[in-house]
Amino acid sequence: MGKHFSLVASDSFKLGAYRAEPSGPAKGGMVVIQEIFGVNHHIRAVCDQLAADGYAAVAPAVFDRQQPNFECGYSPDEIANARKFVANPDWAAMMRDVQAAIDELEKEGPVGIIGFCLGGSIAFLAASKLSGLSAAVGYYGGQIAKNVDSAPKIPTQLHFGETDASIPMSDVDLIKQKRGGDTEIYVYPGAGHGFHCDERGSYNEAAAKLAWTRTLDFLGKHIKK
Repeated sequence: MGKHFSLVASDSFKLGAYRAEPSGPAKGGMVVIQEIFGVNHHIRAVCDQLAADGYAAVAPAVFDRQQPNFECGYSPDEIANARKFVANPDWAAMMRDVQAAIDELEKEGPVGIIGFCLGGSIAFLAASKLSGLSAAVGYYGGQIAKNVDSAPKIPTQLHFGETDASIPMSDVDLIKQKRGGDTEIYVYPGAGHGFHCDERGSYNEAAAKLAWTRTLDFLGKHIKK
């Protein structure tokens, strides 16, 4: 359904991206931010699904500055290798790359952002730091607790798995304490990290379906022409 193309960030860096188009006029634009596994099959599928739901969706390849065209699956070896990208993340560079995707979608109307894993953290940061966004959704962002004092400037929704081994409930409780007044926060019983991805062993169908329903309802409320 989608196509690969290039974006240019404000510092003139050229990065890859994937774009999926709706069949009719777009309700708006959605920036989709990858896990640590690149703009892989799962992230492209999310873009395709958002396009089926009426949004023009763009996923920028935010690891292109470190390793162009990187993508992988979810085997133990692939997961271990992908973790190298987040050992010392360059948040500022990733924000520039995300802003390029936002700017690409401006002509489609209001723009939202959704991210998973690393991308969940990026979506949360984008809600407080970037311009041109109308809504943000983050799934199991492990760095949100460390950046919890960054107050979102736009409506924001967060999703966490209760049994996520990499995001303790103490982190989620902190996020609820600090951001509960301005952010929708949902926790899914029995769901682990990556529960939305049907290509991972941690996929939780019930949690994924409920979270996606909440996501689309949230976007429908805030991404309006």
